[in-house]
Amino acid sequence: MEHEGDLMIPVYSDVLQFRGSHYDFGYYQGELLKGSPILLNREKQWGSKRKYHFSIDEQEVRTAIHRFAPGIWAEIEGLAKALQWKMQDAIREFGGYYLEYGRSGCSVFTGKDYMIRNYDNHPASYEGRYMFYQPTDQGYSIVGPSMQITGRIDGMNEKGLVLGYNFVNRKKSGSGFVCNMIGRIILEACGTVEEAVDFLKEIPHRHSFSYILLDKKGKTYVVEASPRRVDVHHGNACTNHFEKVTEENRYRMDESMNRQERMHHLGADVQDAYQAFQMMNQTDQGVFSEKYGAWAGTLHTAAYFPKDMTAWFAIGGDQKPVIFDFRKWLDGEKLLIKQIKGKLNANSPFVNMEVLKSPGMLM
Repeated sequence: MEHEGDLMIPVYSDVLQFRGSHYDFGYYQGELLKGSPILLNREKQWGSKRKYHFSIDEQEVRTAIHRFAPGIWAEIEGLAKALQWKMQDAIREFGGYYLEYGRSGCSVFTGKDYMIRNYDNHPASYEGRYMFYQPTDQGYSIVGPSMQITGRIDGMNEKGLVLGYNFVNRKKSGSGFVCNMIGRIILEACGTVEEAVDFLKEIPHRHSFSYILLDKKGKTYVVEASPRRVDVHHGNACTNHFEKVTEENRYRMDESMNRQERMHHLGADVQDAYQAFQMMNQTDQGVFSEKYGAWAGTLHTAAYFPKDMTAWFAIGGDQKPVIFDFRKWLDGEKLLIKQIKGKLNANSPFVNMEVLKSPGMLM
């Protein structure tokens, strides 16, 4: 196990909940961002390369978003209004289209009734926002952590569709959506794994990622998607390499294959969801990673249960999950918890916590 050092630093995600139109949701988030260090840290991270890496065609993005998820366009308009930004700038920050994406790890393990997901990256890339959103205009309600504000890292919707994704490669990128926006659009627009598979075959992909899908019927699909090809297979353990679209894999895959083999080995003895959660979250099992300096340390472990509509979430390793009853929230019950707290063996907090001295480039 690679360690950053001996200092465990406290970190947290804010729990945010909203019911209303997409425009109002965007405006609400924009008001929150005014008092948050998130955007200041992103400005530092991208630096002078921002305009080069974020060159966009506003009409191209508008057409693409309207085709797949028109509500999200209204959300971006609400963000722009609250922040008093030009729409061009809001699209660049929140549109999730034709952007660059930093490297990361990640592991996903599924059973018939659950998905457990480790999200691995650098703490300075993490927004610390765990979102509950129930739209009143269009689209499905979603629970899950955000990325680039409008996107989702993983999540579950009101139909019980669960999604997680794993980074494979960002070389030979194409014109299309990045992973977190694809995740958000699928959860907002699709109710079954079959619908999501069809969607992933149609939507344009910026980079190469595996999308892992589970629904109430207990079916698990792994969709291997690149800008050039999409393939689908069944599987219950997925890391950072393709098994079908192998021409898109990176040269070095040993660490990814080792984690996958570890999950297959340990998973054979898993009796229930909590054991599966411990397999992913305990630091001595060989799946949880502390390689934060290599942008591959585990930041959160998320679990989703489509049949009973609950979500578990933990930050850092060796944790007991915070358990959310998504069904009760959908029925109107307000969440009382405001933050999810944890500790990381790293040298940087999340970007929602403070203005970082040297957050480093996201590239």
